[in-house]
Order: sequence, then C-alpha cells, then structure tokens
Amino acid sequence: MENAPSPLLMRIARWSEPAQRTLWHCRAMFHDVAEKTGAGPLDETLKWGQPSWCPMKPRTGSTLRIDWSPKYPSRLSLYVDCKTDLAARMQMLYPDLPENDGQRHLAVALDAPLPEQAIAHLADMTFTYHRTKSRTAP
Repeated sequence: MENAPSPLLMRIARWSEPAQRTLWHCRAMFHDVAEKTGAGPLDETLKWGQPSWCPMKPRTGSTLRIDWSPKYPSRLSLYVDCKTDLAARMQMLYPDLPENDGQRHLAVALDAPLPEQAIAHLADMTFTYHRTKSRTAP
C-alpha cells in the first residue's frame, strides 16, 4: 500500500478482502521483479479502470493489469497486451494455472495458494518484453 497512487487505492477499496490481499502481494512481487531485472521503476496507474504496471523506461516492457469483479468473486484476473505472445507463453510454461485464454487473460484462484513463481515469471516476461524481444530479433 506504500506509495500507491490514490486512484488505485480508491479502485481496490471496492474489492473483496481476499482480492485486495492478493493484489498487494502481486504488487510487491511486480516491484521486486522490476528492480531485479532492471526494468523498474514502474508506472503504476489505472488503465481501463484496472490497476496497471508498466516500466517507465521506454522500449523496455509491456503493461500488466489486474482486476477483480464481484461477478467472479473467487478469482483475480491478470491481463497482458493481446499483441504480445505473453499469455500463450504462460500457457505453455504453466498449464496448471486455473485460467489462461492464450491471448491476454490469465486468472488465479483466491481460495488457493498464489502461484508465486508463475506470477513472478509473468511479471519478468512482461516488464522486459521489448528488451528481450530486441535481443532475440534476427
């Protein structure tokens, strides 16, 4: 919750307690991953009304968003840019995640342990997407 922008705080105040707890855990992982990979600092804002994180350095990475809805109270949704292959890569690497459409939407169950390794790996791949892609381009 430390240094979180007020629009983000106001948005997640409407979420269930388990969703808030998981969001704060993910947020801490995102900032930690961004620091360790050299992708940070992160721009933390609302995009499409959802908490989102993206490296402030240009051409480094992509945006990772999180949302919760009372319509699906037992899950927290994570979104990546649909123009990337991030969700498809996660589907191959972590087939046991509860939900992954292979395009942009992944979800984690709020009533199960958070798959920390998978979420940290998603953050790593997302926040370094352009940097990694440019290193592997022919």
